[in-house]
Amino acid sequence: MVYIYKKIVSGKPYYYLRISERKGTRVISKDIAYLGSSIEEVKINLDKLSKYKDKIRKSYRILNTFLESNHFLEKAKKLKIKQDVFLKDKTNEIEACKLHYLEFFNKMPELTKKEIFKDYIIEFAYNTASIEGNTINLEEARNLLNEGITPKDKTLREIYDLQNTEKVFFEILKKEIEFGHDLIMHVHDKLLENIDERKGYRTTDIRVVHSNFDATPGKYVKTDMDLLLKWFRENENKLNPLVLAIVFHHKFERIHPFSDGNGRTGRMIANYILLKKQFPPMIIHKKTRKEYLEAMREADEANLWKLEESKYSDLISYGISQFIETYWGLFL
Repeated sequence: MVYIYKKIVSGKPYYYLRISERKGTRVISKDIAYLGSSIEEVKINLDKLSKYKDKIRKSYRILNTFLESNHFLEKAKKLKIKQDVFLKDKTNEIEACKLHYLEFFNKMPELTKKEIFKDYIIEFAYNTASIEGNTINLEEARNLLNEGITPKDKTLREIYDLQNTEKVFFEILKKEIEFGHDLIMHVHDKLLENIDERKGYRTTDIRVVHSNFDATPGKYVKTDMDLLLKWFRENENKLNPLVLAIVFHHKFERIHPFSDGNGRTGRMIANYILLKKQFPPMIIHKKTRKEYLEAMREADEANLWKLEESKYSDLISYGISQFIETYWGLFL
């Protein structure tokens, strides 16, 4: 495998084409070509390396992801954006994703964008459902949502879970819907269509298993959701959209306004916020479920109506990593 390696010497970047090969039980890495000190030079020099063209072609996606992400990172740095108190040293990386999304992805042909969003929603549906215990694997999810092939030995609930997620995502992607109670309840109801007949905010008390917080009592759910939407409006233009979406998601889960489907609804609403703020959507990956839940539990210690940096630091850091991984993994 070949990839691009970046060295910083006296504050200046130098790029090399590096190869990694397994020899017995060892993996040997070595630089095989100097590519220049800027992304533009790297692109030009890569095309000249006819000696390694086969290896470069096999590693094209890895190389292209590096080039695009670093090109837009350099563009973001030139904007000299003030470092965000919550994003910290990731401010420019988040801006790079946004710039690529607006300047490159959004200018793709509509059919191409639709195909990429289709790949995204398969990954999103699989991961968000798996976090809640759905046993359909990624390959089965692709077959179900692409080909309509029903996986064997799976419950109807699991199948509807993925199909509903796809329908809801494309609905919120296309429509301009005012953000409020009606939207939140609509998203929830459609996500749980044919799964749970209970509609709207709960009015009974529930206990959230394996949590270290008490969900809002049933009689106060509507009041707390009013307060959450008020918090959203007050912070909508103050916080970076990614921070806004992550923190809203956590506060929503603390309230736990529905009898079932709170996690799936909360993650979908977080993506709604990102999309309406001209940001790409994200995925909370099943493989990092443990880190996700631990970061959520740490944030549980915060005051519900405040944004305490120390309590939300790990959750925001975790969300940033998932956002960046999602974007460069799926939207090129």
